Amino acid sequence: MNFPLSSASHIPRKRFGQHFLHDKNILRRIVEAVSPRASDVLVEIGPGEGALTFPLLQAAGKLIAIELDRDLIEPLRARAAPIGELTIVSRDVLSVDFGALAAGARVRVVGNLPYNISTPILFHCLDHANAIEDMHFMLQKEVVERMAAGPGSKTYGRLSVMLQLRCTVEPLFGVPPGAFRPPPKVDSAVVRLVPLAPADLPQADFGLIARLVRAAFGQRRKTLTNALREFASAEQLAAAGIDPRARAEQLAPATFVALAQWLSARPD
Repeated sequence: MNFPLSSASHIPRKRFGQHFLHDKNILRRIVEAVSPRASDVLVEIGPGEGALTFPLLQAAGKLIAIELDRDLIEPLRARAAPIGELTIVSRDVLSVDFGALAAGARVRVVGNLPYNISTPILFHCLDHANAIEDMHFMLQKEVVERMAAGPGSKTYGRLSVMLQLRCTVEPLFGVPPGAFRPPPKVDSAVVRLVPLAPADLPQADFGLIARLVRAAFGQRRKTLTNALREFASAEQLAAAGIDPRARAEQLAPATFVALAQWLSARPD
C-alpha cells in the first residue's frame, strides 16, 4: 500500500471531528475486510486526506466520497485522478440520500466516522438500509460495544436494539489511538453491518418500535410501567406477555417487536 497518507499539510478541524488514519497495517486490514469489487458502488463517508480512499479506489476502479470539508476536496480529486474515477459529494452526510446514490443498485458504505456525530450517521444509514449492501465503519470502541451488546449488558440500549433489528452487527478488530493524527482520547474499533433481507425483517411498524425503544431507554432506570405509560398500562403490558416491573435493558429486540405488534393489533 504505497499511497500518500495523511500529513501535516491539513490541520484537523475539531468541528468536523477529524482524526486522520495513517497506520498502514490498519488500512490494509480495513480494505481486506471490505474486499472491494469492480462491480461495487462504493461510498466513503469522510475520506479526509484519502488514506483509505485511494486503496479502495484502486481495487474498485470508482468510488463516491462524501466530504464536508471543502479544503480537502481539490487535493483529493487531484491525487485520485491517476488511480480511478472519484466522485465527490460536498455535503453533510446526514442530508445524503443513499438510494439516489445507488441509482437502482445497492451501495457499500465505508467510513472513519466523526465520533461526535457517529450515532446520527448510523441512524441515517438505517433509514436507507434498503439501498445498502453492507457497511464497514471505524467508530469509538465504546460505540461498537453498544452496537453489539445483548440484553442485560450495561452497554445495551437504544442503539443496540434498533441496529440489531435491521442488521447483523459484527465487530472486527480494535484500533489504538496512535493510528490517527491527531490521536483521539479513546480506543477505536472497526465494525461490519449487513442489513437484513426484507424477508428477515420484523413484521411490525418500525415507527412504533422506534418510539417504544426511545421511550423505554429514555428513562431506563424506570420500570416499563412508568417508561411506557404513554403507550400501555401495566395490565396491557402484562397481557402482551411483558413484565411491567422490568426495565428496558432486560428486553430483547424481539420483545419490542412483539409489543409493537400487540399494540397495533389491539382494538381501539
